[in-house]
Amino acid sequence: MGKPNGFMEFARELPQKRKVEDRIRDYREVDAPIDPEISSKQAARCMDCGTPFCHSGCPLGNNIPEFNDAVYHGNWKHAYEILMSTNNFPEFTGRICPAPCEASCVLGINQPAVTIEYLEKTIIEKAFEAGYVHPRVPIQRSGKTVAVIGSGPAGLACAAQLNAAGHTVTVLERADAVGGLLRYGIPDFKLEKSILDRRVELMTAEGIHFRTGMEVGAHLTARQLQQEFDALVLATGSSQPRDLSIPGRQLGGIHFAMDFLPQQNLRVQGKVVEGQQILASNKNVIILGGGDTGADCLGTSIRQGAKSVTQLEILSKPPVNRTASMPWPNWPAILRTSTSHEEGGTREWSLLTKAFVGDAAGNVTGVQVTDIVWNDSRTSFQEVEGTARLIPCDLVLLALGFTGPQKSGLIEQLGLALDERGNVRCKDYQTSVDGVFAAGDARRGQSLVVWAIHEGRETARRVDEFLSGSSVLESRDTGRLRA
Repeated sequence: MGKPNGFMEFARELPQKRKVEDRIRDYREVDAPIDPEISSKQAARCMDCGTPFCHSGCPLGNNIPEFNDAVYHGNWKHAYEILMSTNNFPEFTGRICPAPCEASCVLGINQPAVTIEYLEKTIIEKAFEAGYVHPRVPIQRSGKTVAVIGSGPAGLACAAQLNAAGHTVTVLERADAVGGLLRYGIPDFKLEKSILDRRVELMTAEGIHFRTGMEVGAHLTARQLQQEFDALVLATGSSQPRDLSIPGRQLGGIHFAMDFLPQQNLRVQGKVVEGQQILASNKNVIILGGGDTGADCLGTSIRQGAKSVTQLEILSKPPVNRTASMPWPNWPAILRTSTSHEEGGTREWSLLTKAFVGDAAGNVTGVQVTDIVWNDSRTSFQEVEGTARLIPCDLVLLALGFTGPQKSGLIEQLGLALDERGNVRCKDYQTSVDGVFAAGDARRGQSLVVWAIHEGRETARRVDEFLSGSSVLESRDTGRLRA
């Protein structure tokens, strides 16, 4: 704890974001540059709470009070070392994590929580600026080889940990560049790709091999991989989008969010978008789904020059503050307004999408909806009589979540068992096939970036034990070093 009464002196404060009228004209990050003075004051708000519940709120178990104390005293190198001991990529979590740690902050009982996410971002950016970040090349190699399939946050975290343990790691990515959803899912206005490239360059210098444009199961078979590597890790994500099977689904102009968002990421990087161009320019856009992916579609549509953007959600509007059913320190299902929502568009709640309507040419022209009322347990709903209506549109984006990893290709070739939700079934991160492990969304289902990093780290420790008989890699699951 840096300052005993800091939480009484300073209010929660974040640097001002770039003005809306400026940021919607480009795809640069919406956040203003970091402000070390603000960071110091915010770190001072971390109180002597006795039991830091932020530890339990963070899937990675970040030592938050400790790095806050270092920030308050201006010891950025120590803060960086503390943060990196549990988090491989604070430059990612400091930008795109919903910060479950802040929801568990003890100060959050009766005041706004400590700005933990912003402090993580500040620490890592100050570390890069000061030259504290450098390649950490293993002193000795084990002679064992591991293939990590998928280069999202889970795959990257797993690769980083296994490399640190001395194994030779090759990351296989089917896209033309490393990063998974970080590269071709998260818009640049939330995470500029230079931040990702900086980390990949560092990992390459540490001895990790990256092979892009490799669709495992097609370009390489499962058998070939098993012959070439001592262990395999599936970190392929939850890539199958949830569809909406209602009348009119076959109409043109209806697309999955993850067909729309990657195209814009390609354009921002100056790359060619092949095939059908999906653009919101001069269109009335409807986004089905009220989550983060829907918000990303909203911000992207605004930047592309949409006439209007409406985001529809089947669930009822969440409360602004915690209720008795969501007490501290649990994660609260409250109304959250993203930077994209600040920029424009309309959100509507408790709406059931009944059908898509189109013109004679077969293109979507509207969405038929009706109001619904949920029962108290939110397990069923009733349609409200007399509320059926048509919302005109030219483009519909489906941001309804994901149903699991791609089954064709590697999973089928390996004959992996699946759980009841269609994810790869594992016991202690090992699949039903000896020497094959799974991490991230492919194993646990669609989740957060911080959970993906946790999954990658934990899987790496299990792989290290499989290859070496024991592991010194840190485990969040056990809370101690494994000897």
